[in-house]
This record gives sequence, structure tokens and C-alpha cells, in this order.
Amino acid sequence: MYTRSLGSTGPHVSALGLGCMGMSALYGPADEVESLATIQAALDAGITLLDTADFYGAGHNELLLYKALQGRNRSQAVLSVKFGVLGDPAGSWAGGIDGRPAAVKNFLAYSLRRLGTDYVDIYRLARLDPAVPIEETVGAMADLVKSGYVRYIALSEVGASTLRRAASVSPICDVQIEYSLLSRGIEAEILPTCRELGIGVTAYGVLSRGLISGHWSQQRSLGADDFRTANPRFTGENLVHNLALVEALRALAETRGVTVAQIAIAWVLSRSQNVVPLVGARRRDRLAEALGAVELRLTAEDLAQIEVTIPKEAAAGARYDARRLASLDSER
Repeated sequence: MYTRSLGSTGPHVSALGLGCMGMSALYGPADEVESLATIQAALDAGITLLDTADFYGAGHNELLLYKALQGRNRSQAVLSVKFGVLGDPAGSWAGGIDGRPAAVKNFLAYSLRRLGTDYVDIYRLARLDPAVPIEETVGAMADLVKSGYVRYIALSEVGASTLRRAASVSPICDVQIEYSLLSRGIEAEILPTCRELGIGVTAYGVLSRGLISGHWSQQRSLGADDFRTANPRFTGENLVHNLALVEALRALAETRGVTVAQIAIAWVLSRSQNVVPLVGARRRDRLAEALGAVELRLTAEDLAQIEVTIPKEAAAGARYDARRLASLDSER
């Protein structure tokens, strides 16, 4: 497994990370036995970066990682943990964000217990709290670094201005944000700012939540607990349009003897040595397919053809519904 550095101040991690959210939340039921086997297979394949959050399944995802890491050397995994999202007993995440310094330390206390570790490698504010200056939140995270409970500070879905303010308080190793062939908004300002400040990018949604995996179809039905039922790209004529883009990409992938998912992941890998894609595989077969992208080297001709096949802003529909989109600092 190749490695990449998360920014100029962050850790070296595998070139591909495993996003574990779908094993506990948002994408419908998951098989816990298969989830554990998938995490184990990822570690065995050399994937070191494991991405989770304290609110994924109300702590279930952290407990899942605790089980998966039993019997292994703690240094084998770089645990990236998001915090700050407020929920309710019904499972909703609509309670807003809490980035107060006292809350930062409280969230971490519970995460350390669930993960069965005395430190978190990367601690990440999941979304900007509009009621708390980012300097205060990052200052509290820096205190946790000084006390040894956190190794690196990171953010998620924040804009360039917020990144600059945060970096003025303490080094930021990376920002986690959606980036794929269908979601390229970070290229205008956020990605250049990251390069300027020496901040890495962990890219989630690299397969657009399965839409450009090559395994989606118009006939696929979604359960009521799958948030994609309300995602604009998965509904009506938007879905028809977007799947047509996927078929065009499939034709290109076939000329290289690879899958749609592999060429889509390889495209993200090609953007910068400072970008680490997260794949949300919940099964070992999907993980094995994603791992094949690490060895795929796209030529200049490949990249030019991909640009023609799926140009910027080709996707129909926004990446989130209007309510979620309005809450993102990265979209302002």
C-alpha cells in the first residue's frame, strides 16, 4: 500500500482510507459480522486510515472499531474521529453542532472509552458551529493535543476563510470534504487554500454515495432509513441523467480493463499527492474492488477523456438537500 502525508504537519497514512459510516448509519441495515471482516481485511491490505464519528449509530461505529482492533497493534490504525453533531433519541442528527470548548473535551472523553484507546490520532470537528468562533474550538482541540489525548487537529466541510482562521491558532492536518467526479466545488478555492497552507484533504463521497460505483440502477429501491431517498441526485430525472454519465464512464473504464468504481477512485487519487480518498465499503468484495484503484495510473490522455465524459458541473442535482447544503460552511 502506498502512503501519503496529510498535509505538511499531519501523519503519513495509506493512500486509500476506509470510511466506516455506512456500517452504522444512513445507508440502511448493515451486517455487523461482514463489517468487522471488512475492517480487518482493510487493515490486512495495508489501509491504516479509518474514519469514524462519535455520532455514527450513536456510538455504534466507534464500538465496532474497538472490536475490529482487538488483538492488533494500536499503531496499525490511524483513527480519524469526527465530533460535534447533536442528535436525539429518535436517531436524528438535526440538533445542530456544538463546538464549545467544554463540549469538545466531553465528546472526546466518551470516544476514548468507546474506542478503548487513550488517544485519538486525528480529531475532527464534523461541521462548523456558527455560534462558536472557530478559534475557540480549535484552541480547545490544541489543549487536547498538548495533554496527549489527540495527535492531530482536523476539520470537515469548512470554507477557505475558516481554514485560514483555524490554521492561525494551531496546525490543521487536513480537511475532510466531498470530492468526486460529480462534486468538484473544492477546486475553485478550498483546494488551492489547502495547498497554500499545507493542509491535506481526505475526500469522502468519491463514488458519490454509490451513484458512480457502477453498481447502481434506476430499479434499486431504498429503505426509509437510507438518507439517499432525499438526496437530489438519486431522484427522478436527476437519477436518469446521472446514470447516463456513469454509463459513459463505464465505456471508458472498459477500454482500460477496470471497473467504473476503480476509475472514479483513481481520478481522485490523481488530483494531488495531498488528497486521500475515503471509500465507504461495507463488504469485502467492494473493498477489494476499491483497492484495485490504488495501482491504476491514469495517463494524461485518460484524464482528458474523463474530463470530456464528465465535465465539471455535469451532475444533475445538488450533493445534499437544501437544508443540509445551507448548513455547510464550505458552500458559503
